[in-house]
Amino acid sequence: MIHWQHPDFPPLLREISDPPVVLFLRGKPATLSLPQLAIVGSRKASPAGLDTARQFAARLGRAGLAITSGLALGVDAAAHAAAIAAGATTLAVCGTGPDIIYPRAHGRLAQAITAVGAVLTEFPPGSGPRRANFPRRNRIISGLALGVLVVEAGERSGALITARLAANQGREVFAVPGSIRHPLTRGCHRLIREGAALAECPADVAAELRNLLGHKAACVEQNIGAPQADAALPAEALEPGTARLLEVMGWEAVSLEQLLRWTGLTSANLCSMLITLELAGRVSRLTGGQYQQREEWRSDERKRA
Repeated sequence: MIHWQHPDFPPLLREISDPPVVLFLRGKPATLSLPQLAIVGSRKASPAGLDTARQFAARLGRAGLAITSGLALGVDAAAHAAAIAAGATTLAVCGTGPDIIYPRAHGRLAQAITAVGAVLTEFPPGSGPRRANFPRRNRIISGLALGVLVVEAGERSGALITARLAANQGREVFAVPGSIRHPLTRGCHRLIREGAALAECPADVAAELRNLLGHKAACVEQNIGAPQADAALPAEALEPGTARLLEVMGWEAVSLEQLLRWTGLTSANLCSMLITLELAGRVSRLTGGQYQQREEWRSDERKRA
């Protein structure tokens, strides 16, 4: 238990208007004061949204930012797991007591988080997952961090509560844009209309946080630009017909039937090309038999360099 005046109590959290009186913590108290980015979003995120959360968490975590989230299903869990896999620090703020992990399926994830960071809460032991607890814990998620990144959020998503709390606390707010037809991007688009910074790649976040990071900014931005072993093949490495298929697909999820109609290809040829693109890391197969292009993170960042 760390009280408000304890030396390990995070200084940024002490600055908010209603800081918790105590924190119950499992893990490493020193990680509470690391520079943090909160990554939050839908519990029912799409495969593309989960991939986005993993990409941002891994790249920014590897660059030196601790990744903070709420241990929930969907985007939260993806961000925590990606940070751990990248060898970074991650912190989980819970809406239950320190002796209760919610959801239960995240017990192993919580253990992994305590090994590299911390699982923390303001609720005393024995506190169950009451609905009112989760909006309250969101102010701690935003209060710990320099900024909050929202990845896929519906119009009534709890992630929007975290983003608004962050804005009221003077934190940076970032939102990842998406398709205008996807209901889980409407919350992100609303945040952008209201003044949130548009985040297309991890370098966008680092650029906005430059002043807050101070002397660490150059190191963070340099590390974000480091090549990744799992980067997708560039367009010039693909066969002309396969590259043309990517142009026809665009960036929204499309069905096999749509692609057959738009391209005029035979089913056998189209399926062969899609398999090639999947293996090349350029296309993801979604539930419902749909396909969607994956973001070209490395080439986007080279263009910005």
